Amino acid sequence: MCGIVGNVLARADRAPDPAVLTRMNERLTHRGPDDEGVLVQGPAGLAMRRLKIIDLATGHQPMAGEAGRVWIVYNGEIYNYQELRETLARRGHAFTTRSDTEVVVHAYEERGLAALGDLEGMFAFALWDAPARTLVLARDRLGIKPLYYAVRPDQIVFASELRALLEHPAVDRTLDLTALSRYLAHEYVPAPHSIFRAIKKLPAGHWLTYSEGRVKIEPYWDVHFGRAQAIGEIEAVEALRAVLDLSVRQHLVSDVPLGVFLSGGIDSSTVAASPRGISAGASRPSRSVSTTRRSTRPRTRAASHAPSTPTITKRSWARARRSTSSRAFPTSSTSRWPTRRSSPPTCSHASPDAP
Repeated sequence: MCGIVGNVLARADRAPDPAVLTRMNERLTHRGPDDEGVLVQGPAGLAMRRLKIIDLATGHQPMAGEAGRVWIVYNGEIYNYQELRETLARRGHAFTTRSDTEVVVHAYEERGLAALGDLEGMFAFALWDAPARTLVLARDRLGIKPLYYAVRPDQIVFASELRALLEHPAVDRTLDLTALSRYLAHEYVPAPHSIFRAIKKLPAGHWLTYSEGRVKIEPYWDVHFGRAQAIGEIEAVEALRAVLDLSVRQHLVSDVPLGVFLSGGIDSSTVAASPRGISAGASRPSRSVSTTRRSTRPRTRAASHAPSTPTITKRSWARARRSTSSRAFPTSSTSRWPTRRSSPPTCSHASPDAP
């Protein structure tokens, strides 16, 4: 998890305030404790906080392409970045890092906005195309990674979280009462709205461009339901297993240790079982947390039954206030509290060197 912020002015003879960008960026320290970066170039300012997952040494952001014409701040992972990197290298692009971030820059240099259709992953990023004096914001197909923005008469401000956006003095804090009503009805605020009248969410599968005060938003992906060919149960099982194994294998690409949160339900148990077949013999410690009187611990133990896998049990409703206060908006999900409580010991088991 990383965090991005930025500010682009409509007039080319003006520049964002670096102090404001820094303040906004500091509000995202919890999203990226490992690294930070700020860039001010002409009317554009980009900043980010990084949690290092891939390319620990040379993945610093903001990052540019070969000629320094296109800059990016990026939050997420591109699961097919290695295949895209090989294709782009054959077309003459020179890479200086091993990160998936740089692949996005070169893909945009090669195909422009059409490159978004090639990206498989979860992401939210901002590109500053200096020659075109254009900001590009993009969000992944299903909207896994958040991205908020506020358009003012003379500028646009964006961030991964509301709290960072509100650090900018041009962003109005007036509540959107219609959005509040939607939250009470649905337990979330549907895109493109946010709880604040002046702030919008970039919808899933959409891109936004901002150039000299003009804003354009369009979708680049949507779900299309077609008439599928009927197949038998055995074929369906094998096809599903192949898709799941590929998805989990792609998610396991990392330069740091990884862990799996296992509830004992069918979805997390399937995910936890899949990498066991891919990398047999790996130890997967689990920490069981009960959120109701009917505990899922037996199912969790069954799903993590390998002899080398220690199981730690802990019942916890503690620190609920701290968990809630870290949210940018209210949440009714009870699973967030035990997940937060179990994260530190999970980290210490995944990496013996973790604090």
